[in-house]
Amino acid sequence: MENCVNGSGNCLLAVCLLLLISSSSSSSSSSSTRGSPGVTNVDSVSRVRKHRLPSNRDSSRRNLLANGLAATPPMGWNSWNHFNCKIDEKIIKETADALVSTGLSKLGYTYVNIDDCWAEIARDGKGNLVPKKSTFPSGIKALADYVHNKGLKLGIYSDAGYFTCSKTMPGSLGHEEQDAKSFASWGIDYLKYDNCNNDGTKPTVRYPVMTRALMKAGRPIFHSLCEWGDMHPATWGAKVGNSWRTTGDISDTWDSMVSRADMNEVYAEFARPGGWNDPDMLEVGNGGMTKDEYTVHFSIWAISKAPLLLGCDVRNMTKETMDIVANKEVIAVNQDSLGVQAKKVRMEGDLEIWAGPLAGYRVAVLLVNRGPWRIPITAEWDDIGIPLNSIVKARDLWEHKTLKTHFVGNLTATVDSHACKMYILKPIS
Repeated sequence: MENCVNGSGNCLLAVCLLLLISSSSSSSSSSSTRGSPGVTNVDSVSRVRKHRLPSNRDSSRRNLLANGLAATPPMGWNSWNHFNCKIDEKIIKETADALVSTGLSKLGYTYVNIDDCWAEIARDGKGNLVPKKSTFPSGIKALADYVHNKGLKLGIYSDAGYFTCSKTMPGSLGHEEQDAKSFASWGIDYLKYDNCNNDGTKPTVRYPVMTRALMKAGRPIFHSLCEWGDMHPATWGAKVGNSWRTTGDISDTWDSMVSRADMNEVYAEFARPGGWNDPDMLEVGNGGMTKDEYTVHFSIWAISKAPLLLGCDVRNMTKETMDIVANKEVIAVNQDSLGVQAKKVRMEGDLEIWAGPLAGYRVAVLLVNRGPWRIPITAEWDDIGIPLNSIVKARDLWEHKTLKTHFVGNLTATVDSHACKMYILKPIS
């Protein structure tokens, strides 16, 4: 036993086995019924295995919300950014149709998410949420069936408070199990759970109640925590949801977009398959930014492994908007199986270099110019995690071409004001 001084797990297991086997041998004549000290040798081994301490890997896996969802960040559409409360079942159906007809659904945009204002202000006599008769006369179950028949998924909205943020419908506080059962019975696939009009208790108290209710309801439902980043949900969200807002609401401006990107980047280490940081929904196509600014917006969200939830009217998208949100190569960075969120590896004034590893020994790199002038930006290998003497080939994801030049030590590109360059780099020698 001299090798046991380190107190290894194997050693502890061996000691437990010896003690239990010894106990079994000394009391072999005793009864082995419940409460008796006598057990067989086989029982001893099985009990030690059953009650062994979990490894670090086991503990990490058990901390994730066990619904099997969010292996990659969710993709789809949400009604709020463009329509706010002015939604109805016609808009939802036409949006589902558009996701299919444009080919966006084949690229991964599969969630069709209804935001606030879909229910009546009062519950029914049994305490159930009631879809608003004037805007959702067919009910949510029929709408879910329509969306599912398109090969898509339906999302819905509620709030960990007495009313939702619009104050036009009830929240789920105190009705978590009842509402989760309703969502499951309707065929809901995604729940955005907001944080308005609550009872003053902490989100860490209120949100897990809905998590347990969803688990009990028996249908896998993506749980999106819209806690606004108030209590740093990235640090506790993996046990409770599949994504968590790290910021307040986005608006359709450059300043709002980049500030959300900054706040979200702080929590990069917490993102992983099963749970993602959420800097809020996309504004691409809503008209408040330039094409270059929307390209930066989409690129940062993609490399940050953020949910790609379109917030525009997909029934009436311009070619310019479509060219951005349908970029297969940028989407592939977001959906990469490694699931590592990129970080800013260098900042020099208005110039930023974002980088993160991808599967297959590749690195995604984003060069962002926040300043007013066109300027060259250089990404150094030692900043982005590539061995210094490596020869690297570069794929330009917005130009859709592999650069003829191979690079050693660094890569430099000239970037316009409020614009970006995005590459996948792969060492070749």
